[in-house]
Amino acid sequence: MSTATPAKKVVVFDYGFGNVRSAERALAHVGADVEITRDFDAAMNADGLLVPGVGAFAACMEGLRAARGDWIVGRRLSGGRPVMGICVGMQILFERGIEHGVETDGLDEWPGTVEPLKADVVPHMGWNTVTPAEGSRLFAGLDADARYYFVHSYAVREWQLEVGNPNIRAPKVTWATHGEPFVAAVENGPLWATQFHPEKSGDAGAALLTNWIETL
Repeated sequence: MSTATPAKKVVVFDYGFGNVRSAERALAHVGADVEITRDFDAAMNADGLLVPGVGAFAACMEGLRAARGDWIVGRRLSGGRPVMGICVGMQILFERGIEHGVETDGLDEWPGTVEPLKADVVPHMGWNTVTPAEGSRLFAGLDADARYYFVHSYAVREWQLEVGNPNIRAPKVTWATHGEPFVAAVENGPLWATQFHPEKSGDAGAALLTNWIETL
């Protein structure tokens, strides 16, 4: 008698700055067992932790710290437990953000600065293609012309993390262009992130979330 494989448990971290309901629906649609919570134990023990984010970098960081999310993300990553950031939830993983001339410290999981996009039209709102990193697991099986939904005015315009040790796997960095190239996604061990919204990206976004869940 065969038994079904239990669904992966994913916590959408609810710290007040993300589209938690749309993320919940998208993850449930691709077979995850999803909970929206800021409960410490639930967030620590889940197979995967999803950190959404909308709005201002500084406000998101303030909300995340108030919910102990900074500590939870750090503890999970130190134990090799998967974390995925979306939109501003990706941006706050970098060293710092600059908005309206104000600099705010991020989680500093990656070096780099979130800065205003230099483009004729800002915000970058709507569908766009990306150039996935070679060997990407996040974009595995997706067509090169697949389009993803972006809504942002700020981005990381330079990838600064250099890995000099050949025994350490370098992060896989995916790029997109709006006025100028910017970081659209990163895969770095247990820490993955996207600047776009996979939960709003239709079939392509669903396939991408499935790829993440399959690694949990």
